[in-house]
Amino acid sequence: MKLGEKLRYLRLVEATLRGLDREMTQQDLAIALKKELGSGLSQSYLSQIESGARPHLTNASRMLLARFFKVHPGYLVDDPEGYHTELTSDLRAREDRLDLWLINGAEQFSTDPELSQALLEVAKYKDSRKCLVLLGAILEAPELVERLTEVLKPNLSESAHRGARKRRLAGGKL
Repeated sequence: MKLGEKLRYLRLVEATLRGLDREMTQQDLAIALKKELGSGLSQSYLSQIESGARPHLTNASRMLLARFFKVHPGYLVDDPEGYHTELTSDLRAREDRLDLWLINGAEQFSTDPELSQALLEVAKYKDSRKCLVLLGAILEAPELVERLTEVLKPNLSESAHRGARKRRLAGGKL
């Protein structure tokens, strides 16, 4: 992965961690660096890095960004051609793809704040795959869905009952 791609990815993750309902822009990053760390980088410098026009960071810039994003400074370089981390990267790459998919879903359903927030919560959880597998297991037991809805989200319970009634009337077909 190239440095510019890593920086774009870190901005996306940071926006999610901060609860922003949009991607963190380069300008947002420049402002946050100055405000939170007392030192900054310009939006144009960040743009040059992300576009590949400036393929390397200065050491001071690398350390500043590493501190801000809470990553190891060694992460903020291009990966060598053909670089693979094998065992852990396959698992991590799958988890990262899943998290990005969930974040994109949250953006697509931004008009439904409750659903959007639920997708972001799953993406932020340390093992989002586990969350989705658990959800699948819960759905295999419809009575569990109803009971959990009554306990955790009582305001959804009524609409869930209406939906269940509609499904029963339709012969269990959606």
